[in-house]
Amino acid sequence: MFSEKEIQEIRNQFPILKEKIYSNPLVYVDNAATTQKPLQVIQASQNYYYTINSNVHRGVHYLSNKATLYVENVRKKIQEFIHARHSYEIIFTKGTTESINLVVSSMDDFIKKGDEIIISCIEHHSNIVPWQILCKKKGAILKIISIYKNGFLKLQDFESLISKRTKIVSISHISNVLGIINPVKYIIEKAHEYGSLVLIDGAQVPSNLDLNVQKLNVDFYVFSAHKMYGPTGIGILYGKKKILEKLNPYQFGGEMIKNVSFDNTTYSDLPFKFEAGTPNIEGIIVWGSAIDFVKKIGISNIQSYKKKLLKYAIQRLSSIDGIQLYGNISDLSKKSSIISFNLDELHCFDVGSVLDRLGIAVRTGHLCAQPLMNFFKVSGMIRISFSVYNTFKEIDYLFECILKAKKILLKN
Repeated sequence: MFSEKEIQEIRNQFPILKEKIYSNPLVYVDNAATTQKPLQVIQASQNYYYTINSNVHRGVHYLSNKATLYVENVRKKIQEFIHARHSYEIIFTKGTTESINLVVSSMDDFIKKGDEIIISCIEHHSNIVPWQILCKKKGAILKIISIYKNGFLKLQDFESLISKRTKIVSISHISNVLGIINPVKYIIEKAHEYGSLVLIDGAQVPSNLDLNVQKLNVDFYVFSAHKMYGPTGIGILYGKKKILEKLNPYQFGGEMIKNVSFDNTTYSDLPFKFEAGTPNIEGIIVWGSAIDFVKKIGISNIQSYKKKLLKYAIQRLSSIDGIQLYGNISDLSKKSSIISFNLDELHCFDVGSVLDRLGIAVRTGHLCAQPLMNFFKVSGMIRISFSVYNTFKEIDYLFECILKAKKILLKN
């Protein structure tokens, strides 16, 4: 548990937290959408353009070699962070969404009419639409795992859906709406019994759980930098070497080729086979600073502190008349620091707008999960999500502001 002094020292590293929103101190609890950036990450961006800026893997000059070294060092840093076997199993992408699309596109030749793909009803649109389009294109069948009212997956559904025709199972590790931590290790093991590949959408994971892709034995794992204090526009696809080598490239052009003639082209080895064009060099290098920030504080310390924030927030919010909390709130060992709720019959947008005027940044709407909204028979929700720089005092203020929003909106 961090002391108040330690939390203040952490907060001091985030310049944006000193901002005033409509004359109120900023309370930023939209971390599941994106986290704020510490000073060392901001300075790393500036330092890149001051001292490193150059293209990578292509030049013989000093700056190009320097940039290449920095990029490949970050690739190794990510390999260690997620405990991958090889650094070349780390493919740089624009983010989680592109990583999923990369896998979907590259599997085109491996999916045939009548094949099956399994996802769940809690998925983000980025883990629904690409598979849906692939199934329509190839005549494959998309199967959906349903959930209980508390947000847990119905594993018996999964067990009845999977078969020898299942080619891939694609599931979120943590629900971006409910914060539920899914039993992905069990799902991976069961899928492998049927010869199916598994992709795990880990967008909400890197600063919430200690990740070991080898222990999970997962085939593909995807996430982004911007939800772990890093920059936007950069993420990774982790894939097992033996699988990546079988897949066709997602994009074509420079960097991903070994030899080109007008008669034929051969592709580069991993990871460059999947990294066509100039990468987000700045984003990759700056991401390395974000990883350093997380490691310095410690994943376990971040987890422990956010779990206490979560428990306290649930206790406070649960006492509000007319509030509806979605997802498991009894077993917090299976929940990350995300709470989604609605208030009486009030529209989530209206509540979010009042909170905004009071300086509180929350997410409202369907949260890129319309099938899940349909399951709960709502048009949208209000989501709060915590980071290491949030405080118990902010939760108290949030509680007071929700009561104020309720009073204002019901009065009108």
